[in-house]
Amino acid sequence: MLLGLMGKVFGTSNDRELKKYLKRIKTINALESQYEPMNDEELKVAFDALKSSIEDESKTLDDVLCDSFAITREASKRTLGMRHFDVQLIGGITLHEGRIAEMKTGEGKTLVATLAIILNAMAGKGVHLVTVNDYLASRDASEMSPLYNFLGFSVGTILEDEHNPEQKIAAYNSDITYGTNNEFGFDYLRDNMSYSKDQMAQRSHPFVIVDEVDSILIDEARTPLIISGPTNRNMQDYQNANSVAKTLVKDTDFTVDEKDKVVLITEEGITKAEELFKVENLYSAENASLSHILDQALKSNYLFEIDVDYVVRDGEVMIVDEFTGRISEGRRFSEGLHQALEAKEGVEIKEETQTLADITFQNYFRMYDKLAGMTGTAETEATEFAQIYNLDVVSIPTNIPIGRKDLNDLIYKTEDEKFDAVFLSLVISYLPKDKRDEFFRNVNSILKKKGKIVIFQLLNQSKFDRVFSEWLLYVVPGFHGFPFKEEYLRMLKENFKDVSCYFNSNIVVVQKK
Repeated sequence: MLLGLMGKVFGTSNDRELKKYLKRIKTINALESQYEPMNDEELKVAFDALKSSIEDESKTLDDVLCDSFAITREASKRTLGMRHFDVQLIGGITLHEGRIAEMKTGEGKTLVATLAIILNAMAGKGVHLVTVNDYLASRDASEMSPLYNFLGFSVGTILEDEHNPEQKIAAYNSDITYGTNNEFGFDYLRDNMSYSKDQMAQRSHPFVIVDEVDSILIDEARTPLIISGPTNRNMQDYQNANSVAKTLVKDTDFTVDEKDKVVLITEEGITKAEELFKVENLYSAENASLSHILDQALKSNYLFEIDVDYVVRDGEVMIVDEFTGRISEGRRFSEGLHQALEAKEGVEIKEETQTLADITFQNYFRMYDKLAGMTGTAETEATEFAQIYNLDVVSIPTNIPIGRKDLNDLIYKTEDEKFDAVFLSLVISYLPKDKRDEFFRNVNSILKKKGKIVIFQLLNQSKFDRVFSEWLLYVVPGFHGFPFKEEYLRMLKENFKDVSCYFNSNIVVVQKK
């Protein structure tokens, strides 16, 4: 209560943050009269002067923010036909400061991003904008390119269906690069696997704006990006190991711990395996993979049971989920165990893969010198953003006040109660306000009984039926305010019992005979 009172008196922390921006917004708006009379060439010269001051380090990005935003707004009017609103200017400042701009859907986040992108692109280190799919990346880059090109910046896109190394390098060398979170992450992994610096696509990680930031940095934060490759193992080794495993004797050549799913080979077993494999030392460096494959073959034969731990379907070994009992499509056991099961069941042994490089979105995006984001829903995850990424959330008001009222959710214990409430709200929506309380008093108790039928008339509606929790709703043609004709009531009394009329017979509640 005290916090609520203080919030009304002093304003919330978000309100105070917004007030800090007002002075800059006034300055930017005042500069509009300075840049608006300029022709295109004069506007470009003015912008180039700002870039030069950043390049020679005589000014900082913060020093030129107001002029940059004012020129960007004017250039946007000329190239895109769109003028940034004041709330969009606030969003641009928020992004530039390395924070999250929470803006409602339809408030123009794509245009907001151009303000921070152009300002930071003047540093010449490149700016990345990350979206969730190829369509958005391609669309936003294409639609905003006229503005960027007008001010002398190049634009590149990183799409999932483009894997030409030269195109990738050119896109990353552009002043502004649009792409998906997956491709930025995978390109980073590919760069780390490159043999020389010339083959690396990404040049640095100075500044990134993440669109739908809650989805990428919270929902998918721990999703691993993995590049795998073949192990180059001989598939015949799995078959040989399977034959050796079947030859060894349980409790003599090896022991099985079913609780921990561990198989330990004894000295006798090692000696026998070396004879069968025709090697001098099973655990020497050159035979290390062979000993590992034998361990997996023993596990597959003595710890994994067909139709319990896995099934064979259409010539493939498929995993059975131990918790749900369902087939796990696309999953394979790791470290050669799946290949050992394939050798055991006599199906085609597919090549084993190994992880060559991996990273999560969380770790990748934390490498950037400055990280910012946009979304329509960030306040609910504000604590996580602050703790994990050191990101503040600024909720930016809409340009025009919202007329919609967001009411609290209504939750019911049973489906019957839910549909009874839906039924009531549907009927009541057509009642005069002064009649609703009366209807509630009379009908609410009836709802608890089953087999009731409610008949009412709506303005110029044709007849239709709709079922809500065993209630049958009849809508008959008529005009609101006029009673049913006598023949309707007579028909109802002949076919139903307990006929009750409300509001001049506009609503009739009856019970089946």
